[in-house]
Amino acid sequence: MLGNLRIRVSAAALLSGALLCAFAIGKETVAREPPSPAAPLLRTGTTVVGEPVVYPTGAPAQVTAAVVSLAPGEETGWHTHGMPVVGYMIEGELTVDYGEKGQRVYRAGEALMEAIAVAHNGRNTGSGPVRILAVFIGAEGLTPTHPVAR
Repeated sequence: MLGNLRIRVSAAALLSGALLCAFAIGKETVAREPPSPAAPLLRTGTTVVGEPVVYPTGAPAQVTAAVVSLAPGEETGWHTHGMPVVGYMIEGELTVDYGEKGQRVYRAGEALMEAIAVAHNGRNTGSGPVRILAVFIGAEGLTPTHPVAR
């Protein structure tokens, strides 16, 4: 799923470009209008489950952007991330189970700072496909997603 696009640039530059691209993608596939480019989709220092956002160190920065697609009923499988992940819901409805931290439902047009060390599983609970722009803000040599036995 992550082989779609790999770019080595500053995290801020790519994140800004990716979110502006998400505005255009969202406008084509989502009925409601996305915020103007001056209004942030997301501004936070913590993840959806309250973890502080901490950037990996010790290697050159590497940002990976990918579109994750799930058919109705399909799941991501339980996993964690070793780095911050910004998600933008392009299309559909995704219910994410964070175990003891509860469940959250995300819909087209919403942005989120995904959990990092808390195991979670996403499931397409809508009637159509889910497409998520995922921006992994990491470092060279790090794997953005780690499967977890559950």
